[in-house]
Amino acid sequence: MLAVVQFYWSAVVLLLPLLACAGIGAYWAKRDYPFGGTFITMLVTTVTTPALVFHTFVTTQLDDRALLAIAGASLLALLACALACAGLLRLFGLPVRTLLPTAFVPNAGNLGLPVSQLAFGDAGLSAAVAFFAVNSFVTHTIAVRMLPGANTPGSWKSPVLLASVAAVTLRALDIPVPDWLVATSRMLGAVTVPLMLLSLGHALALIPANGMRAGAVVAALRLAVGLAAGYAVVWLLGLPDLLAGALALQMAMPCAVVSYMYARRYTDVGDIAAGAVLVSTVVFLLLAPALLWFTRQ
Repeated sequence: MLAVVQFYWSAVVLLLPLLACAGIGAYWAKRDYPFGGTFITMLVTTVTTPALVFHTFVTTQLDDRALLAIAGASLLALLACALACAGLLRLFGLPVRTLLPTAFVPNAGNLGLPVSQLAFGDAGLSAAVAFFAVNSFVTHTIAVRMLPGANTPGSWKSPVLLASVAAVTLRALDIPVPDWLVATSRMLGAVTVPLMLLSLGHALALIPANGMRAGAVVAALRLAVGLAAGYAVVWLLGLPDLLAGALALQMAMPCAVVSYMYARRYTDVGDIAAGAVLVSTVVFLLLAPALLWFTRQ
């Protein structure tokens, strides 16, 4: 019991940098200080995150087989989670088409990347980046197209997807990457996680809390079904411990802020999606130390 308490406390300390960055973003929003949200979003999605993905893929110590395994497992886990969430949303009498993206898409960027790196080191970050690339593709193509009236033809040309394809191609063909390009992508990628956390805190502080009751149901589905789907795929494919833990952790992330943004733009369930993001994020942060202990066993 003492060992569990000690690990829980050490995990809390481990999470403090993440909480501090997100807290600064929330404080900034509550004080109504100037915040270039549009600029930061564009910078992160089109420049720094693709740079982080590219640098991680071309420098990771994980071999191509491991990266392919985590990418395939990620797609399978997201599919399983989507199917289960669709059935449960229908069971609870909630609109499936408009809330399914919020329920099955995890926050693999703002929280997934830093938490995985904290839990599993650089190898964990590499696995998380592979998951993030798949998750980003699914989010901005398949998931958003579920929403009524959504039309995002350019999403298939996502910078994250293009960076992933470029890095994987270079690895597959064994083409050396110039040192200056590696250094540039490292410098740009290094600011991604802090900017994501600041943006997450800022966004959470401004999200309305009107749809808490239904949002709590969606939040519970995201966390519980996501974790279950992750471990089901891990068990089915027999992934190595590190990849298994990283995948399960990614699938247990809270609802993605981008899902709320899409829901607010294209549907009438924006308040429910907002409640889901708020509740799932708070619950995840409270349970994160225990979850880190569980996924590292």
